[in-house]
Amino acid sequence: MIPFVSGNTVLDGRSLSALLFLLSLAVIATGWGFELIGGYKPCPLCLQERYAYYLALPAALGAFYFVSNSKSRIALLLLGLCALAFLINSGLGVYHSGVEWRWWPGPSSCTGAGALDTQAGSLVKNLSETHVIRCDEAPWRFLGLSFAGYNALISLGLAGLALLGVRSVRTAARS
Repeated sequence: MIPFVSGNTVLDGRSLSALLFLLSLAVIATGWGFELIGGYKPCPLCLQERYAYYLALPAALGAFYFVSNSKSRIALLLLGLCALAFLINSGLGVYHSGVEWRWWPGPSSCTGAGALDTQAGSLVKNLSETHVIRCDEAPWRFLGLSFAGYNALISLGLAGLALLGVRSVRTAARS
């Protein structure tokens, strides 16, 4: 295997796949921790932003396996899929952040613009049963960034990491 060299750090495709898996696991566990322990309920956009992590966990693990067993084409496909998922997720995080800052409108399903059934007898029932977590209100910010903002940055970094893995595996396969 030809390693990816950055300064004093040497990472091959196998190591990069493992790192991608571990970082994705850490991020999704942190999200679940904020939800289950911290009490921060995710909005519909937050839940969509988790999809890339759910895809990346088995894909990065598979890439690790396939790189270890010299099946570079499958590893390249899986790492490329991770990179694409995280690039899309980064864009979704930017979109969600813009909704929170009110730079553009969000989906009507989670910004309070949805319609309620106003039929006689069902209005009170709907009001008591409907609890929408709003996408346009950031429940938490640190250094000016919300969960969505941090997701955009982290996803961009993970996309870069996956692309480094693609580069490393491709270079190793050529030699």
